[in-house]
Parts: sequence; C-alpha cells; structure tokens
Amino acid sequence: MTIEAVKVRFAPSPTGYLHVGGARTALFNWLFARKHGGAFILRIEDTDRSRHVADSLEKILDDMRWLGLHWDEGPEVGGESAPYFQSERLDIYTRHIDKLLESGRAYFALETPEELSAMRDAANAQKQTFKYRRPDPLPTVEEGRAAKAAGREVTVRFAMPENDMIVQDEVLGEVRIPREELEDFVIQKRDGWPTYHFACVVDDELMGVTHVLRGQEHLMNTPKHVAMQQAMGFRTPIYAHLSIIFNMNGSKMSKRDKEKALAKGLVPPEIDVHDFRVAGYLPEALLNFISLLGWSPGEDREQMTLEETVEAFDLSRLGSANAKFDRDKLLSFNTDWCAKLSPERLLAALKDFASVSGSKLADFDDETLAYLLRINAGYRTFRDIEAKCAFLWAVDDAIEYDAKAVRKVLQKNEGAGFSMLEHLVELLANHESWESASLEQFLTTLCEEKGVKLGAVAQPLRVALTGTTISPPIYDTLVLLGREKTLARIQRILTLKETIAQG
Repeated sequence: MTIEAVKVRFAPSPTGYLHVGGARTALFNWLFARKHGGAFILRIEDTDRSRHVADSLEKILDDMRWLGLHWDEGPEVGGESAPYFQSERLDIYTRHIDKLLESGRAYFALETPEELSAMRDAANAQKQTFKYRRPDPLPTVEEGRAAKAAGREVTVRFAMPENDMIVQDEVLGEVRIPREELEDFVIQKRDGWPTYHFACVVDDELMGVTHVLRGQEHLMNTPKHVAMQQAMGFRTPIYAHLSIIFNMNGSKMSKRDKEKALAKGLVPPEIDVHDFRVAGYLPEALLNFISLLGWSPGEDREQMTLEETVEAFDLSRLGSANAKFDRDKLLSFNTDWCAKLSPERLLAALKDFASVSGSKLADFDDETLAYLLRINAGYRTFRDIEAKCAFLWAVDDAIEYDAKAVRKVLQKNEGAGFSMLEHLVELLANHESWESASLEQFLTTLCEEKGVKLGAVAQPLRVALTGTTISPPIYDTLVLLGREKTLARIQRILTLKETIAQG
C-alpha cells in the first residue's frame, strides 16, 4: 500500500528525560515516516508551565540524537510550520478559540475553583463520578469577556456534540464512546494558556499531520480531538493507538518505579532512555528491542538493523495486546549487538558511555579502550567492562580482597596460592618483555615446569591484582596494570598474609 505525503509528529513535554515508552512512540512514528518517504516532526508541548523542568529540552533532544531518531522539522532544524514550541504559538491558539466562541461551539465557564471543588465533593458524597454539567443558560461571549476584564479567572470549555463519538483506529478498529461518558472540557485555562487537547488539535492541522501514532492511554482523548476537528472544519488524521508497555509482573512501566526503588534503598530500574545509556546499553539494541513492543515484523524475525526495521514496518502488524518489557531479553539483545558491531562503532559507543556515566574509562585513550573491548569479548553491557577493569584505577594499597576468593584461591591447600605468588615475584621482576604474547609464553612455561594448570597461576595473580577472581585474560591484566603496579600489589598481599589469615 502506498501512502502519499505522510507527516507524523512526536510531541513530548519537557518534564525530564525521555521515557522508554515515549521513545517507542517516537520510533514508530519515525519508522512510518521513513517507510513512506514522509516527514517526522518533533514538537515540544510546553504549555503547562507548572510541569516544565529546567534542561529537559536538552535532555530530550540528546536522547533522540543518541537513539539516531533525527527529526525533519522541529527545534534546531526549523521547518515551514515553525515555531515548534507550543509556548511560542499562543496567538495562534487564541485566534482559534475566539472562532469557536463566536460560533457557539465553545463558551466561557465562570465557576470559581471553590465552586468546582464543591461540585466534586457533592458527587463524591453521593458516590458518583463527577461530571461537569453545562450551564443553562450559557454565559454569552460578552459576559465572559466582561468577567475577564473585571479580573475574574475564567476558563473556556468546548461544547461536546449531543451524540456518540466514533473513533476509527488502525489498531483497535472502530471505537464508539457513548455521549453520556463525554463532558464539556476546558480548552483554555484561567491563565490564558490552551490545554493540551486544544493545542494538539490546532497544531496537527496547521502542521499537516496525516497520521497520529500514540499510546493507548490517549484513546479517551481522541473523541475530544475528533469533535474539535469537526467543529473547526479540520481534517481528522488517521489514528493508531499503540499498546501499553508493562513490566513483567503486570505493573505499568512508570517513572515512579525508580522513586519506589530508591525509597526502599534498592537499585532503581532503568526507565528513561538516559538510564539505559548510562547502564551501558547500545542504542542499536534498545531500538531493536522496543520496536518489538507492540509490533511484529513476522516470519519469527527479531534482531534487525534500523534499516531492516524501516523496510518491514507496517501499521497492519501493530498489536493491541499489552506489551511486556522483558529486561532479560533486552540484555540478550545487547550482548548479541555487542558481538556483531564493528570495532569502530563499539569504540564510539564505549566512549559515549564513559562520558555520560562518569566512568573512569573516560581517562583512557582510544588505543587502550579498543584493547579493552577486544580482551573483554562476551561482555553484555559496557558496565561489565567497567567492572572487570576497575582494578586499573584502584589505589595499590587500597585494594579490598574478597574473603571467599582469598580462602579458595590463596589459603586453600596449605596456602598454595600464597606460595605461587612468592615464587612469581622475582620471576616477574626479571622478565624482560612486558607484552601479552611474551607473558603468555612465560606463564605457560611456568605451568609446564610446575605441572599445574593455568588456573593455579592465574587465579592467585587475579586475587592479588584485583581483589577478586574476575578480570580480563591474565596476560592482558598484567600488561594493562604494568610491571611496577603488578609487583607492588603482589608484595602487598604477601605482606598482609598473616593479617588476612587472622581476619
């Protein structure tokens, strides 16, 4: 099916980092635009000034760029429908609200906040859901403007039509909302700013948006939007409401998950795109994974490049069932992507991780980082590399030794590990070449002479050098640490031998 002149939009509010669910919405819109040679608009919905968070815009734009979801129109790019910040479009909204007022499709609502609160309390007392009732008679436009001129805080409400509303949706089919479930709603707040509903509808029309792909949590907003489109003579875009993303336990994936975890003293789960970036995930893996949340390419395909996903993307393959965010599957995806991307791409990604996470890896040059990528093959995330290489920036006389590793590797068999270290000190001090191949040959020969397996040599060295039994290959560990630090750390643990034994 060929779709002409596609225009889609992603319209986040500047309230913090980009939520992974928002990233899924942005991705699906981006994919649809790219599939049909259309335009992807980034619009910033910032009319609710009370929710605005400083630096949020920069964070959102940075998250989008990291994912590779570049926009055709919007902030920093411009376009024929500028401005793309709703806070800069107030005059446009005011003109359209005036037209609705004059046509009788909207009206001034003069209730005070206290009066509205009393109405809600009365409904609660009767165990009823509060529903705003249209005043009869309605205030005239002149009365409303006179009230505003007198300093009263008034709102403007849209008058919903007296019929059921029908939404045609590409995912859910025909959705009918009975008239009794609908009420007149505010389109202009007391401070003069438009509500989300009104600004969204006006902008979609003026920016030429042809398709609206957004989460199912917006489904009950859509009848309001369709009603306003009809009242103002606007086109109705094609709607596709995407499945809601849940955790594996069935709870909704929310930013509050982090707050709850922190309150309990737990490590918070990754929720925002930035969280995954700081945790050492690749954007290729994250995009690949979230593309499968509510969409399927068919033929049991899963791991695909972004280009392959564009080619396969089709609205007919969107599902309505709730999507489950399987973190184990994401980790598996990331492991596979780490194994197949080019060394150059992985180096760039590792440097990005180091810069945003505050990792000590940022102190190393490109040659060393490329070396670390090679010798840590099989890592799942860049955090694994950081954890395995933490010994490199540890202070020699501050290494903490894992008690279990000391007992198992050094003290077991009448202190065989300590004896091996004592034997190694002088040999390593006098070994001429401090390169991986030479050290590998040296340790291999030593094992043959002693009649032991490599582990009998490598593991005592690991505990002495890192405090644990985990590190890159032992030859590379020695090279990275250098002769001086290697000998200093072996000497230290031998000096502490008796203290460790008593501890």
